Amino acid sequence: MASAAEQLAANINFGAFSKATELKKRIWFTLGALIIYRLGTYIPLPGVNPQILADIFRQQGGGILGMFDMLAGGALSRMTIFALNIMPYISASIIVQLLTAVSPQMEALKKEGESGRKKLNQYTRYGTVLLATVQAYGLAVGLEAMSGSGGAAVADPGLFFRIATVITLVGGTLFLMWLGEQITARGIGNGISLIIFAGIVAELPRALVSTLELGRTGALSTLFIVFMLLMAVGVVFFIVFMERAQRRLLIQYPKRQMGNRVFGGEASHLPLKLNTAGVIPPIFASSLLLLPLTAVGFAGGEGPEWLQAVSRYLAHGTPLYMILYSALIVFFCFFYTAIVFNPAETAENLRKYGGFIPGIRPGKNTADYIDYVLSRLTVIGSAYLVAVCLLPEILISQHSVPFYFGGTSLLIVVTVTMDTVAQIHSHLLAHQYEGLIKKAKLRGRK
Repeated sequence: MASAAEQLAANINFGAFSKATELKKRIWFTLGALIIYRLGTYIPLPGVNPQILADIFRQQGGGILGMFDMLAGGALSRMTIFALNIMPYISASIIVQLLTAVSPQMEALKKEGESGRKKLNQYTRYGTVLLATVQAYGLAVGLEAMSGSGGAAVADPGLFFRIATVITLVGGTLFLMWLGEQITARGIGNGISLIIFAGIVAELPRALVSTLELGRTGALSTLFIVFMLLMAVGVVFFIVFMERAQRRLLIQYPKRQMGNRVFGGEASHLPLKLNTAGVIPPIFASSLLLLPLTAVGFAGGEGPEWLQAVSRYLAHGTPLYMILYSALIVFFCFFYTAIVFNPAETAENLRKYGGFIPGIRPGKNTADYIDYVLSRLTVIGSAYLVAVCLLPEILISQHSVPFYFGGTSLLIVVTVTMDTVAQIHSHLLAHQYEGLIKKAKLRGRK
């Protein structure tokens, strides 16, 4: 069966794609939705001076605002209706996932199946509205306090501006949340991930032009730019290799005799990914470390002396920043892996269905063995994330390379691309199977 599936997968070509009308509709729907998203990243907030705001962002581009602007596809620096992007929804999703691990009531909802999943999704939406409202209000207050060489960023600050900004930004986030769900249901790939992917990819040409401009002005040498581009290609290959890596635990099911027939006895695998946490650890680690730098930027460099000292020690490229960045990535790798993967629950499910790992007793021993293997895989996965994120971080800090060439952005782009290509491949494979079934039925009628 496996060889037949592999042979069928090898026969998938552009001819099969041209016949897969449903897949083409899904791809066109996804492209149309992403175009709508990109158009929205150029619709500005009312009452904000874009020239002054652009000047402020040039001064504070190295802080957390620069990273969030990268994830928002430039919408934050232009202060558009999608300035918050989909980040409140992602934060709410992570919070709900954490609650399912620590709250017995939330954990019970998770185990209820489809009805529980719908309730958790509803809680995630409520959390998105709450987080987006708080962030939008904070952004509105921050905009009123911003001023550049040409004057204040907000022409008419006050309660009306804050209310209008909160309504606009929350509405933009909810629209993106709905758009992402529509892409997942009616398009191809994960809608939320594709929205972030589209923002990063759309800004890559501008980041490349700014890098080449640094080379033209002499800030960067031509040899260094070539090395950086080759390094980016090498990092992409390395990410693909590591993201596809997995440890397969052999699962054996016992034979059962019913009457004169014997059922079961087959073997399967439990795949454990090398990087279970995905891109969450680098994003969280960067956000925490860049907070002091951003706070000093908002204060115009006149904040408390201790805050300025912390921001100096945690500046890009400093030894303390690199050490803490690596430590936080490792911590969040283990923390998030423990949240999303429960060895005890997996062992219990195997025991219910009669599955067991050869040489390991079912129950607690199986859970301990899975936890043992997963912990060692997470050590390798965290080291891989540190390597991917640390090398580009040095380039960003020492040579003013844009965030779009950083490890986090490359990690998001590569993983989302791999997931989308895998879904396209599965649709083509399903279409091929449908064609074979139809042919078999026609031959049977004859």
